[in-house]
Amino acid sequence: MPIQTIRSLSNLDPARWDALLDRRQPFLRHAFLASLEDSGSVGGRSGWGPAHRLLVDAQGRWRAAMPLYRKTNSNGEYVFDWAWADACHRAGIEYYPKLLCAVPFSPVTGARLLGDCEAAGQLLDQLTAGLAEGGYSSLHVNFTEPDADAIFQGRDGWLERIGCQFHWHNRGYRDFQDFLGGLTSRKRKQLRKEREQVAGQGIEFEWREGHQVSEQEWDFVYACYANTYHVRGQAPYLTRSFFSLLAERMPEAIRVVLACQNGRPVAMAFSLISAGELYGRYWGSLADSDRLHFETCFYQGIDQAIAAGLSRFDAGAQGEHKLIRGFEPVITRSWHYLEHPGLRAAVSEFLQQERLGVLRYAEAARDALPYRQE
Repeated sequence: MPIQTIRSLSNLDPARWDALLDRRQPFLRHAFLASLEDSGSVGGRSGWGPAHRLLVDAQGRWRAAMPLYRKTNSNGEYVFDWAWADACHRAGIEYYPKLLCAVPFSPVTGARLLGDCEAAGQLLDQLTAGLAEGGYSSLHVNFTEPDADAIFQGRDGWLERIGCQFHWHNRGYRDFQDFLGGLTSRKRKQLRKEREQVAGQGIEFEWREGHQVSEQEWDFVYACYANTYHVRGQAPYLTRSFFSLLAERMPEAIRVVLACQNGRPVAMAFSLISAGELYGRYWGSLADSDRLHFETCFYQGIDQAIAAGLSRFDAGAQGEHKLIRGFEPVITRSWHYLEHPGLRAAVSEFLQQERLGVLRYAEAARDALPYRQE
């Protein structure tokens, strides 16, 4: 079956693309990925060149697809391979361009091989067979689900890489107080104190769905988001228009919490929601307020998840600071196919050592969770 390369999702029927998806998660919806492209957040000089692949049978039916990008850097991936690229540079091996199957700037586990499993496997095999001819050093698939992991495990040449994130799980809590009741006394007091410190500054919180956020408020959301990059001397990945396009195309999936002081917003957290899960994506503040980050990004999200009966809250990558607030270690997986045999052997050895370290780290993190022992 022939493979089509799609340089812009705006050329595809959104309904046909979304029909290939597991509808639980919003990040691979046509609306989300096309908003990244149409807003200029990917493409151009971003290092993310859309090169999606679509497998079509003789009857014109879409059998499988991959959200794929031609990468000329490793920015915004959250599965860090800078050391691999540096080793290639020192050895005189070209590492870029490479192919990456991922959601740009979003370290969330989800579907990556879309459509029929057998057809997706065929698509994967054709891609790896054509890497050298296409001038690519490698193919990477980040943050995969177990169904996809089974497909990779049965194929030669693929290297598995694991990582660790921290997610909050709802154990049927009635409210935040009920959640606190499951923590040790010391941690329970710490979380209460942090919430009281924010409330004592006269800061209140307002939750909005996408259709309830005005363009003026989107200006504020973007200013906060961009400020988290500016303070580190970096340019933000997303453009201002991305937020407006997403609010227009999938407002029901958007949740924004505004932190307001004296009636004026001073901070925000932007999240997406799906059946049973809340995904915290972006945060920012234009005020220097003690403990405001923890309240806006974590405690407000936990409140929202409990109130909405959601089972899980993924507040983003990184964060041992999440651990002491009840977020549990979760192993993530990514897969890597490297053309150069010497590079593949070296990375394989590195990943075996890294894997042991990640598993030990996750085990130690689980031992450090603040929940009371039964």
